[in-house]
Amino acid sequence: MSSFSSRIGVLLAAAGSAVGLGSIWKFPYIVGENGGGAFIILYVACSMIFGLPLVMNEFMIGKVSGRSPFGAYRALSGSKRWQWFAWINMLAVLLLMSFYFVVTGWCFFYLVEAAKDTFEGMNAAALTSFFNSFEHQPTLMILYAIIAIILTASVLWFDVNKGIERLSKILMPMLFVMLVLLAIHMIFLDGATTGLRFLFEPDFSKITPKILLKAVGLSFFTLSLGVGALITYGSYMPKEQNVAGTSIQMIVLVIIVSLLAGMVVFSAVFAFGFSPTEGPELTFVTLPNVFQHMFCPALTSVIFFALMCVAAITSTISMMEVMVAFFCEASAETKHPLNRHRSVVLIAVIQVITNTLCILSMTGSVSWLQVMGNNLFDVANNLVSDVLMPLGALGMALFTGWFVPKARYQGPRVATALYLFILRWGVPVALIVIFLNSLNII
Repeated sequence: MSSFSSRIGVLLAAAGSAVGLGSIWKFPYIVGENGGGAFIILYVACSMIFGLPLVMNEFMIGKVSGRSPFGAYRALSGSKRWQWFAWINMLAVLLLMSFYFVVTGWCFFYLVEAAKDTFEGMNAAALTSFFNSFEHQPTLMILYAIIAIILTASVLWFDVNKGIERLSKILMPMLFVMLVLLAIHMIFLDGATTGLRFLFEPDFSKITPKILLKAVGLSFFTLSLGVGALITYGSYMPKEQNVAGTSIQMIVLVIIVSLLAGMVVFSAVFAFGFSPTEGPELTFVTLPNVFQHMFCPALTSVIFFALMCVAAITSTISMMEVMVAFFCEASAETKHPLNRHRSVVLIAVIQVITNTLCILSMTGSVSWLQVMGNNLFDVANNLVSDVLMPLGALGMALFTGWFVPKARYQGPRVATALYLFILRWGVPVALIVIFLNSLNII
């Protein structure tokens, strides 16, 4: 079976899986909508208290079983009873890719337009009109989504160490360097200190139970939990790799990247008097407008959207790899087993179809592609974030905490006891509360 050839390869690939649009796109606007510094503290605390046990859990399931989610539950439990959690993971990652490639396509489109200096002289109204116009061009959106799918599939065509690991060792340092350069550039802008204070000075009066739940949910999203990606990468780990150490390093990297992204966004936004609460449009409308007021706006825009593309692709690679491993393992029990190449082609075709349907639904091109008045993009996004990811993570926590023999765990007795307590009680309670809140039950 394919595997990573080095410890750093595992760390960078896993960090790349987590450091996607969640850290670069979603993190800044969620922080902006929920009060800045106080929310940051909650996010970091939730990532370490709840995120760390879950990251370790997924890595452990994959490493001990040597399988993707489909085979891991059966290998560890000795029966097929728990395999339905693997199907939840598969459905989650399938729906996640069905809209994630759409947003990745946006990033590539904006990178091309930034390179053409299209945004020169545009004000906020013009940029909003430009974004809305693009959102109503299904052919163009489909083209860029397909480009993203092909780029991802071309990496997965190769074995794990020749494809994912090799590219992660290039893209992750590149992403970090671009972020640091942008952050340095932004924090020296006049007025940037206001943005940094917003980001790092906590106002605890803004903390509410709802904001706490948002912090827990964002930590799960940015750490790529509940879809089986880390189980799959764990199955490729070298035997000598330390799960706890790798998990801590990965979470620290994700937090650092998220904070750097926040420094870039809020330094620029506050320096030129824009609102930090613009929501999802912060990246595609507000920031291009901000860049027009800066020295060398074209170059700044190109670097920023190149950063977005790198972050997005490192995540789509991990998502599609979950499906590749799933198809290979599941088909191995049939008369017509699929090898890696056939699985990659099949999944790429499926993604072209699902993303096309999602885009046609978003643009209103096909009226019947709606679910209770909502387009497929929003339905898939909400279903994954609010239902399938929490359910997937809950299943993993309960399975490992209660049904995997304690002999599987290695480490100090006190640390193991605390780890199991959080998996058995802390994580399930937090996930159930998040799930009920997302359904407006509580």
